[in-house]
Amino acid sequence: MSKEKLLEIARFNKKHAESGTMELADEIVKIPAENYYDEKRWKKEVDLIFKRLPLVLGVSKDIPNPGDYKAMEVVGVPVLITRGKNGEANAFLNACIHRGAALVEVGKGNNKRFVCPYHGWTYTDDGSLMGVASAHEFGEIDKKCHNLVKLPILEKAGIIWVTLDPKSNLDILNFLSGYDGMLDLFGLENWHIFDTRVLKGPNWKVAYDGYLDLYHLPVLHKDTFGPNMSNQANYFEWGPHQRVISPYRPQDHNDLSENGKSFMDLPVEKWPMDMLMAGVWTIFPHISIASFNGGGRSIMLSQLLPGENVEESYTQQYYLMEKEPNKKQSKEAKQQFDFLEFVVDKEDYDAGLRLQKGLKTGLIENVMFGKNEGGGQKFHEWVDKIINTNDNELPSLFI
Repeated sequence: MSKEKLLEIARFNKKHAESGTMELADEIVKIPAENYYDEKRWKKEVDLIFKRLPLVLGVSKDIPNPGDYKAMEVVGVPVLITRGKNGEANAFLNACIHRGAALVEVGKGNNKRFVCPYHGWTYTDDGSLMGVASAHEFGEIDKKCHNLVKLPILEKAGIIWVTLDPKSNLDILNFLSGYDGMLDLFGLENWHIFDTRVLKGPNWKVAYDGYLDLYHLPVLHKDTFGPNMSNQANYFEWGPHQRVISPYRPQDHNDLSENGKSFMDLPVEKWPMDMLMAGVWTIFPHISIASFNGGGRSIMLSQLLPGENVEESYTQQYYLMEKEPNKKQSKEAKQQFDFLEFVVDKEDYDAGLRLQKGLKTGLIENVMFGKNEGGGQKFHEWVDKIINTNDNELPSLFI
């Protein structure tokens, strides 16, 4: 069914490419400029979006083996993700239930058990409390009632989602709205992690707007991607998640098939998978996945999280490759990843920081999203919808 949806999108996109058109939204939408810099608004977004919704906190290859773990801090919450001996991924608050000390430092490793560095309490990789230091002196407790705080987790399509609220009643699969079936088509379960890096950027919504915006490509990126990039975009929705892709143009791709014909002259069923999966796939509220070919079939997965204040964010970039590269491919992959760092850091995020200064003056009342920017319109609509929905009603947004 997901493959058929992919082909349906390709037919739709091909039709627009042949006519030189794109799908337009019904109207221009205005967003209050203060939404980008108001501290109270930003705090609501952190608490009601990032601390309530499932977040992508890793890929399967982050923790490929039993005993592997990944520790990270997410909007002030210390998180520990483990791969149990049964092969399943688990997620916990990275805090000893005794006094709250972090069990491990931020990073990756392999442990069959976790010993608190403060008082020596010990836990298994499934979060069970297995040992209390000096138990006869501490006093009697029921170990079964003192396990690590477990967080909801889903591993699907080679991606790991975690919800920071242990009491959440939001089913992660429902939240994905069928989008996981589309992401499955990447086949990321066995992709190689070539490299990762972290970039500091502007307000998280300023950065996320850019993920959904092809309008700026031939202008802001004229010296990197080139001035002939299409600025048209078609958007496809699965709940709050979106795919954005420019109507297919032969000059943007290596367009010849094996028999020398243009793929545009062939039915979409004969198009290669990397062509069918082109564009940017966004996972609300903070992920972008874009395809490249540096060193072989590759993607950059960008994980965006708010920083410590309204004016900053941090983006961890993964460069994932379908196959582990040889020496020549590694060189090409590094060149591609370094190029993408420059594009995002020195073009996108620098522009975002300057934009942010202009908005912060308070002299601009609204920002506009045109009819050709439907993805941004939908994104802000979902942000508003979620922060104005209470916990009990939240699951109903995704059914």
